[in-house]
Amino acid sequence: MGISTVCVVGLGYIGLPTAAILAARGFDVVGVDINDSTVEAVNRGEIPFVEPDLGQYVSDAVAAGKLSAVGKAEAADAFVVAVPTPFKGDHEPDLSYIESAAKSLASQLQGGELVILESTSPPGATHRMAQWILEARPDLSLDGADGKPVIHVAHCPERVLPGRVMVELVTNDRIVGGLTPRAAEIARDLYRSFCEGEILLTDAVTAEMAKLVENSFRDVNIAFANELSVIADRLEIDVWELIELANHHPRVNILQPGPGVGGHCIAVDPWFIVDAAPKEARLIRTAREVNDDKPAWVVEKVRSAVAGIEKPVIVTLGLAFKPDIDDLRESPARKIVADLADEFDGSEILAVEPHVEELPKELANRRNVTLSGLKSGVRRADVVVLLVDHTEFKEADVDEIGLHEAKLVDTRGVWG
Repeated sequence: MGISTVCVVGLGYIGLPTAAILAARGFDVVGVDINDSTVEAVNRGEIPFVEPDLGQYVSDAVAAGKLSAVGKAEAADAFVVAVPTPFKGDHEPDLSYIESAAKSLASQLQGGELVILESTSPPGATHRMAQWILEARPDLSLDGADGKPVIHVAHCPERVLPGRVMVELVTNDRIVGGLTPRAAEIARDLYRSFCEGEILLTDAVTAEMAKLVENSFRDVNIAFANELSVIADRLEIDVWELIELANHHPRVNILQPGPGVGGHCIAVDPWFIVDAAPKEARLIRTAREVNDDKPAWVVEKVRSAVAGIEKPVIVTLGLAFKPDIDDLRESPARKIVADLADEFDGSEILAVEPHVEELPKELANRRNVTLSGLKSGVRRADVVVLLVDHTEFKEADVDEIGLHEAKLVDTRGVWG
């Protein structure tokens, strides 16, 4: 099957880089997004979020006529679905974005197309996407039954790190799981156009589970470090020194604790496993609960630090879920700042985040939270709460910014 045109549904942190790299490899790519501002930005050759090197890829592809953006899916040889997969209610997976994408592209199919789900998904989501397509297009099939034209459906979960997406799209190994062996082979051939890593073929459910397992493994190990930090604090031990000493053992590699776990993957994906096997996923559930509880522990540390201070000025450093990016999705820092704003309603909360120009809606709506610069904020602070170890914070001259004049809650071990 020859593929020359690709339609990428969802131009977010994964979809847009994927569209750009495919366009750079010579495919004619149409990106689809329901956000008009995103569509307009891409068509200007601009990007709607921060990601190193992506801007050049997009501007070059648009200028060459290889990439454009629209509001609805268009006909193509291959479709890549890269839409959000959050959870709802009691950590139940929300597949409504996948369902909408499936129904939107179904009308564009003629038979013979490849449809890839890249969104990180619970087990069985790829099959459900195929069912939604076939419900809308009963004249098509997955196997050619009754002589119906075939569509090839596969899952290829993204495995990239924000801040390094354009590098890791090329260098990382990929897992491709097909609803049929032929679908997996066709998808593999598409990814070979830009992926220099090994491409591993399996079935769709195993591919879905592999991504969830990767992130759950990391979540469990982060939970160990976070729980250790709470225990060390109770015993008045420096957790950073403790971990450094323990890691001198040749078979020990404890991760660094923090204020919780954020991002679109690690903070979400383990719950998909818990939802799929609630009785069996005991360790995975507990790790998620440990990490979800950490923001409340940080708030308690701030509460202790400002005890006796009337209307304290609280300066929080960082809102992103990891260093040196503008991605705030599922960020524990956001939750901590919101909780502090609620608890200290009569106080001033100064949020320092060098990678964004405005507060997220849930913070912007609070009258006692404002964005601040690092030096101007710290010099006014009664307490400084370091939540994200951005390079700007780590490289700051603590004397120049006046850090020693304030109490410090350092969740990242930068200054603590």
